[in-house]
Amino acid sequence: MSICAMDVVSFDIEPPLQHVGAEAKRKNWERVFAVYEHPLGYEIRDLAITVGEDVAFAHSLNRLSGTLKSGTKTTGFWVRATTCFRKVNGHWFIAHDQASVPLDLTTGGALLNLEP
Repeated sequence: MSICAMDVVSFDIEPPLQHVGAEAKRKNWERVFAVYEHPLGYEIRDLAITVGEDVAFAHSLNRLSGTLKSGTKTTGFWVRATTCFRKVNGHWFIAHDQASVPLDLTTGGALLNLEP
């Protein structure tokens, strides 16, 4: 969590609409680790990074996979990820991140079967 700004704002795939603060972000990941056995798989594709003097952003397609605590093995699903960074006193911190999945507008359901 040392890479997150204390006031990080996260738009994650699970409710609520936003998680504010490093503690809320940490709790997000605690929920993930509570569902999966270790180790987890985490794949990043099509990573693009743009860096300025004191702000930067990155976007990619990411997939978390592994074995659920129930014993079910999963290849996961792809999310669209954007991460925004802010430089403070010479150190880079995550100021904002967003993970999303495409939505089928006719059904309102998430499209979890798409591949890059």
